[in-house]
Amino acid sequence: MSEPRVLSVPDGLDGLRVDVALARLFGLSRTSAAALVDAGDVLLDGTAPARSAKVRAGALLEVRLPEARPAVEEEPVEGLTVCYDDEHLVVVDKPVGVAVHASPGWSGPTVLGGLAAMGYRIATSGAAERHGVVHRLDVGTTGVMVVAKSELAYSVLKRAFRRRTVDKRYAALVQGHPDPTRGTIDAPIGRHPGAEYKFAVIAGGRVSVTHYETVEAFRAATLLEVRLETGRTHQIRVHMAAINHPCVGDLTYGADPTLALRLGLARQWLHACSLSFEHPATGEWLTVTAPPPADLRHALDALRVSS
Repeated sequence: MSEPRVLSVPDGLDGLRVDVALARLFGLSRTSAAALVDAGDVLLDGTAPARSAKVRAGALLEVRLPEARPAVEEEPVEGLTVCYDDEHLVVVDKPVGVAVHASPGWSGPTVLGGLAAMGYRIATSGAAERHGVVHRLDVGTTGVMVVAKSELAYSVLKRAFRRRTVDKRYAALVQGHPDPTRGTIDAPIGRHPGAEYKFAVIAGGRVSVTHYETVEAFRAATLLEVRLETGRTHQIRVHMAAINHPCVGDLTYGADPTLALRLGLARQWLHACSLSFEHPATGEWLTVTAPPPADLRHALDALRVSS
């Protein structure tokens, strides 16, 4: 750990939970910020707070941050495919079982580690554990994601995701048949009140908007094209579960384990199939696509045979 840093809480963070305030002040993930609070490495006006404690403008925060690692640890990742690459950015097709970056409690492979093993130099902007990362995919979700190589690309792409000018499209196989067959789910998402690792539609959550359209209907499920207007953690999974059509195989959010077993699925059927955005340096509109991997194609084939 480094020497403690002492600072006053800015007016703009007044009333936030201490872990949220720490995340914003130091560019940490909320999980990392909460871990610091739980470990006793944070004092609020001289007292160790609970992670849910609220901060007030002007209060004194004393924080002992972990030493920043000088570089991402190189770690070859089987199945990590580069779809597009230039001096400013690299777009990959992320395989299942791979996190985007290192985090507390995760000891598996990461996209950043895989890129480092391939010899890629990534932008140094962002928190130490997620340099160059401008958006993320869940460990169990496959597909297209972009990582910034230049500082210009990092700042421009972060702004584009924040302003919702990036077109993010997913293929999602959901249980049952959504009615209407195309529509919009506009429902706020926040942390699940009964499970820290889950999210849910809750009053007071962050604005979350998902558009969906039926591509193919089967006897027990429907293949959707999903377009995200916002980019909340687990957004598609939470919204589909909220309308009683969870992603097939997504046992965390209420999917039928029997159907998942029958289709040979060990994770949610969800794939980021397309990412389109304005290139941060040239201004040209760039679209990168990737087809669903073998396990998801196998599940579709099984459904077609039985429908």
